[in-house]
Parts: sequence; C-alpha cells; structure tokens
Amino acid sequence: MDFPWLTTIILFPIVAALFVPFVPDKDGKTVRWYALVVGLIDFCAIVYAFYTQYDLDTPGLQLVERYSWIPQLNLNWSVGADGLAMPLIILTGFITTLAILAAWPVSFKPKLFFFLMLAMYGGQIAVFAVQDILLFFLAWELELIPVYLILAIWGGKKRQYAATKFILYTAGGSLFILVAALTMAFYGDTVTFDMQEIALKDYGMTLQLWLYAAFLIAYGVKLPIFPLHTWLPDAHGEATAPAHMLLAGILLKMGGYALIRMNAGMLPDAHAVFAPALVILGVVNIIYAALTSFAQRNLKRKIAYSSISHMGFVLIGIASYTDLGMSGAVLQMVSHGLIGASLFFLVGCTYDRTHTLMLDEMGGVGQKMKKVFAMWTACSLASLALPGMSGFIAELMVFVGFATSDAYSLTFRIVVVFLAAVGVILTPIYLLSMLREILYGPENKELVEHEVLVDAEPREVFVIGSLLVPIIGIGLYPKILTQMYDATTVELTAKLRDAVPTLAQNSKVAQALPFSLKKAPSLDR
Repeated sequence: MDFPWLTTIILFPIVAALFVPFVPDKDGKTVRWYALVVGLIDFCAIVYAFYTQYDLDTPGLQLVERYSWIPQLNLNWSVGADGLAMPLIILTGFITTLAILAAWPVSFKPKLFFFLMLAMYGGQIAVFAVQDILLFFLAWELELIPVYLILAIWGGKKRQYAATKFILYTAGGSLFILVAALTMAFYGDTVTFDMQEIALKDYGMTLQLWLYAAFLIAYGVKLPIFPLHTWLPDAHGEATAPAHMLLAGILLKMGGYALIRMNAGMLPDAHAVFAPALVILGVVNIIYAALTSFAQRNLKRKIAYSSISHMGFVLIGIASYTDLGMSGAVLQMVSHGLIGASLFFLVGCTYDRTHTLMLDEMGGVGQKMKKVFAMWTACSLASLALPGMSGFIAELMVFVGFATSDAYSLTFRIVVVFLAAVGVILTPIYLLSMLREILYGPENKELVEHEVLVDAEPREVFVIGSLLVPIIGIGLYPKILTQMYDATTVELTAKLRDAVPTLAQNSKVAQALPFSLKKAPSLDR
C-alpha cells in the first residue's frame, strides 16, 4: 500500500496542535518555534508528495486515499487531489507557514494562538483535498472556528463585532451547503456522499438550478461576491497580520475552488443558465469594489476592497467557457493569494510602527523606513498587475479567454471587457495614491512615533521576499504553475461545453439559455 500522503498532510498539523499545551514555555518563544517547525515539515511533505507522486498529464484525482469511517452512514474518509486542488494545497502550506512566522511578535496567550493556527492549517488543506461531500462540509466548518477565535481574541477595538459578523455570514452560508449536499447525497436510488458518484446522478434541470443557487450563495459569501461581501472589510479591519494573510491568501480561495468543483463540475447544466449572472457579478465586483477602495481612508479596508475587486476576475474566468479563461481564474486565485498576503502583512508591519491605519495620519514613512518603502512599492505594483508579475498574466488570461469565447454575443463581450478594463484602470489609481500618502507625503509632525520609526527587520524582509519570488516567477514564466492544472481545467471546460448543446435540445430550457455554443473551438493556447 502506498504511503497515505494526503491524510498525513491533513492530520499532522492538527495532531501537533493537540500537543501545544504540553510545550514547556513561559514567554511564548518556544511554542512559536514549535509551530514553525511543524508548519515547515508539513509544507515540505506537500512539496515532496507533489513532485514524487503527482502526474501533471493526468486530469483525474491522484493520491487517492479512501478508508471506511462510519459504515452505517456510508461515510468514508476520502481524499484526493487533481490539478484544481493541488496548487491550492501547496499555496495553503506556503501561506500558512509564512503566517506562523508573521505571528512571531504575538505575546498574548501564545499557546492558544499557535494551537489555532496549526488546527486551521490542517482544516484548510482538508477543504481542498476531501472527496466526500459531508466530510467537505465538516472541514469547511472546522476552519471557521479558529478564524473566529483569532479575530475575537487578538483583533482590534471592534473585534467582537467583526468576529460575530464573520461567523454569522459564513455559518449562514454553510447551511446552504449542508442542505444542498444532503439533497444530492440522498437523491435517486442510492445514497452516497462520494463527490464523483454524486456528479454522475441525473438531478433534472429544476433541481439543478436550486442546488446551484444554494451553493452560489454559500460560496459567494466566502469568495466574496457582491452583495455578500460586507463581512470581509470588517474582518480585515480588525484582524492581525497573520489572520490577514490567511483570510486573503487562503479563505477567499475556498469560495472560488468550491464554485469550480461543485457548481461547474457537478452541475454543468445549471452552470449554463447561471454563467451570464456570474459574469455580471464579476464585473460588479471589479467596478464597485475598486471605487469603494478608492474612497477608503482606512488602510486595511482599502486593501480589503481591493481583494474583492480582484476576485471578480475569478468569476468571469469560471463563466468564460474557454480553457484560457478557466485557467486564468485558477491562476488569479493563486496569484491573489500571494499578493494579498504580502500587502496585508505590510499593513501589519506599518501599523506596528505608526500605530495608525488612517492615511490622513501617515506621511513620510518611506523616508525613515527604506526597506518597508521598497517592499510596499514592489507588492503594490504586483497588485496593480504590472507586466512581469503574476497578477498581470492572470488578468490577461481571463480577458483574452472571455473575449474570444463563442458562448456570448459580441456585444455582451465588448461591454464586459470594457467595464472590467475600467476596474483595471482604477486599481493603479487608488494603489499609487495610497503609496504616495504613506511613503512620499510630508511627515506628520503630530505623530511622535515617526521620530523613532525603525526599518523592517530580517524576519519581515524574509516573509515579503518569499512571497515576491513566486509572484515574479509566475509572472515571467506562468507555465511553472499552469502546467499543474492544465489537464484538469481543459477537461472541465470540455464537460461544460458539452452540456450546452444537450440543453438546447429541450425547447423550454433553450429559451432560458442566454447563449449557445455553435461549435467547439480549438484549444485557446
């Protein structure tokens, strides 16, 4: 029997978290090293399993492990990874390990903090790896608890409000997952929680639409999609730097992953009906969030709305019905995970020194902190999609993929591309103006801390450097990432396209379809 790599990768940090209370430590210095070592070991295991056990040319599930868990309920511990899950599992290990390093200054209840970080480590990987729909729901819920506690205990002045709003939104969305998952599992002659078997069931068009809508609400909260987004700026506004990195770097990607895995992958007929709505919501996300970010004076909230704007490209890519657009959606999730984590880490670094988040109270920071100045500039350029960085190639793939799609009318494509381009233009405006106010403006003489500002320490430079390496690497040579999931996304796109002509044979359904695919085009790349 092969070594159970995915099971080990999921359970190792969770089991290690259970030993945190027994780590002899008085001032929190030992437990943070313990958590970092655990994170590094698990990340190395992820990388090793990928490079030695994973075949890039195979579109289906690999590293599959299946164990009977509760036989009476036909519930199994079932995990596996394909091209969609594997990049996000690697991203989770990478970002979470860096978040542990970012949490080095935590001195209040350090054992509880690092216990929650390690528990969340395993829970997040489980969301991407599990192939049992009920187990997916349990993993989805597991990662909510540590985030809530980290926000409620280590957050800012309004941490209780932000944490409560977060749990109400996300737990409310989870109810839709549970109802839809149980409906799919018990539908038909056989009861099964296996995702691959569930995807083969014939649910009928009406039920598919209801199931799709339920999943869209649940995952729309996590992505987030307008108007289900309001919890995110509040959560980011009160979170600490490590929590920021996990929220922006990983949690938002769970929504995009689940939309592709369940909505598009399991309900392709309903996806054909909802696809134009996803495109419109994506455009709304891009424009609305960019304009709102432009108006924010709080640094954390400005970057939070920027994240919402960038997630709009994921929606457009998912609904593009092209290989290139779907590939761009996945690339955008990974790219934003890296860029968002870097920006929010810098927000934490800046706040630790200036003790303010208001742009009006900042100014001249770059004159005293040259390293912070350089890191802010590099990460902001990555966020505004500077050519040569990962954000540029991801957004370009989505643009070209959607523009060349034959799934929509020419007029619709022109309008969508134009409006999305407006959002792209707004992004450098608010990011560069933010840099000007923080780094280039005159010193705020009323801010006494400016007299004793200290530049970035080696730990902080290492964290940002570690994030910039893949950001620039992917931007210069995107194949290093796209080859991981190309086989999977091409197969998924072909499945989605095959569903549309089948639907068109039904006259009632054809009237509901806003588009039709006349013929399958050649591969986009």
